Amino acid sequence: MNTIRVMLTLAAVAIASATAGSERTFSRGQDRSGASELAGTSWKLVRLQAGDETTLVPADGSKYTITFRSDGRVVARVDCNRGSSTWKSGSGNELRFGSWSMTRAKCPAGSLHDRIVTEGANVRSYYIKDGHLFLQGMSGGGSYELERLK
Repeated sequence: MNTIRVMLTLAAVAIASATAGSERTFSRGQDRSGASELAGTSWKLVRLQAGDETTLVPADGSKYTITFRSDGRVVARVDCNRGSSTWKSGSGNELRFGSWSMTRAKCPAGSLHDRIVTEGANVRSYYIKDGHLFLQGMSGGGSYELERLK
């Protein structure tokens, strides 16, 4: 009789643990491969490193932001425009965005808008180093460096 109670208790604990883990995973809309480190975070652009080694630094990084919401949505500000999409991360820090919806205002001269909108769709992976987020996979081998918004 005690053996049965112990077995039922262990089974209940195992089921509860598995269910709790699944709820956390599904509530973020992501898998357990590290996506949780992006979920619920916001970042601003520090620099864009082009594939030809050109470095572009925005005059005001707060005009170039991205927020990875915990529900699998992403919102971005790209100078004078705003956009939204879905995001998900897979194994090996893979990063995928869905189709973007974006406003289409004409940004002032000197804006990085056109470059970011063109290249940003090609981002395929990320990593975090020294508190900075690096987005990679752009054509020509470029990357974005962003710092976390406080």
